[in-house]
Amino acid sequence: MPDSPFIETFPALAALPGLTHGFLLRSPEIDVDCEREEALARLESFHGGSLLDLGIDRAHLAIGEQVHGARVGLVAGLHPARLHFPGTDALVTALPGQFLGVWVADCGAVFFADPKRRVCGIAHSGKKGTELGIAAATIAGMRAVFGSDPADLVVQLAPCIRPPAYEIDFAARILDDCRAAGVPAGQVHDCGTCTSRDLERYYSYRIEKGRTGRMFACIGWPAS
Repeated sequence: MPDSPFIETFPALAALPGLTHGFLLRSPEIDVDCEREEALARLESFHGGSLLDLGIDRAHLAIGEQVHGARVGLVAGLHPARLHFPGTDALVTALPGQFLGVWVADCGAVFFADPKRRVCGIAHSGKKGTELGIAAATIAGMRAVFGSDPADLVVQLAPCIRPPAYEIDFAARILDDCRAAGVPAGQVHDCGTCTSRDLERYYSYRIEKGRTGRMFACIGWPAS
């Protein structure tokens, strides 16, 4: 994994041979006191450099539209740069060289990896998506399409907002849902970090009243 102050990685995923993952952090220099689309445009070059550090080809990076729902998209072929899947908050693939990503700024980014079948998934799970069971839906999608056994999965929850900064502990619900879906408790991991507590490292939609940037979570099994 790259030695970069702007990319966070997680030991449980880093321990899986061949898997690429990263959680792209806040830029200390880019002004993101603006609406979402403008903030993403300003962060384009910054995030692009971090993706290169991870060895991710942006021509093979798929991103969901993220509407706070529970729809899971199947990425079955190598797609043009940063193809967006409409109405989709989670993506799964078993295609070597295909990478998946979601934007977050308080919502939870949930990484899913099946090292046995080399399947992976990623989900954007905030209050609404968690209530709709998007983590369990992602696991079910990996099982139905690719034959992934939940007992083989490794799940990682990235930094997200948590009580007391937020009134609902959706992080705990995400973890519970993954275990209830059959992922062994020892393979469900949570970094425990609240995004609202460190605005030098993370963006927080709630604390910054919606005018802020986005972290980017990405995962994939390289082609070689």
